[in-house]
Amino acid sequence: MTHSILIVDDEPAIRQMLGFALAGDGYHCREAGTVDEAQSSLSELRPDLILLDWMLPGISGIDFARRLKRDPKLTEIPVIMLTAKGDEADKIKGFDSGADDYITKPFSTRELLARVRAVLRRTRTGDLADVLLAGRLKIDTQTHRVTIGEQFVEVSPTEFRLLQFFITHPERVYSRSQLLDEVWGNQAYIEERTVDVHIRRLRKLLEPFDCDHLIQTVRSVGYRFSIQTP
Repeated sequence: MTHSILIVDDEPAIRQMLGFALAGDGYHCREAGTVDEAQSSLSELRPDLILLDWMLPGISGIDFARRLKRDPKLTEIPVIMLTAKGDEADKIKGFDSGADDYITKPFSTRELLARVRAVLRRTRTGDLADVLLAGRLKIDTQTHRVTIGEQFVEVSPTEFRLLQFFITHPERVYSRSQLLDEVWGNQAYIEERTVDVHIRRLRKLLEPFDCDHLIQTVRSVGYRFSIQTP
């Protein structure tokens, strides 16, 4: 299966370099220089992954990523953010916008391809059961929907994978590094603090349904998923 990738960057030379590297690794690429062009491309073809530059004219890549994650038809498309901003605060802002990974410019072709492969690999559903249950919480692995009771809970692809891992591995404590390996993949260049960011986001989403307690912090060790009261 040939994966399709949408490259969104306002610099033609960068798009050409990315497209050449990805095509050489067997990917089908489409390009967009602005958010409007990207939106038009998305209306024609749904890609398997989006490479998105942070600094775009008009609407920034961060704002566009947030828009994608609010769209039920596009929210499952993984996003890798490309940026020259390498500070930890900027990385956290990128992940908070819904990005699945973050590459700091300049980067090598080998790093780019490794990250693309890792993100595509970990966004595959696999052979899990179609529906996973934990109390009132339900995950549909085919439609990538999370519901509590009759209410739909909107989560990002990364948060979905994290919740899916937790619900299929209850009661056991996992360290941040273990969660990175299991959810993000051992080829992902991501800091352990990223796990905390997504845990906080998940708890915030589950809190209105009184389900945030399902994800429990085990001090000095990591996190545990349990339907039992800690």
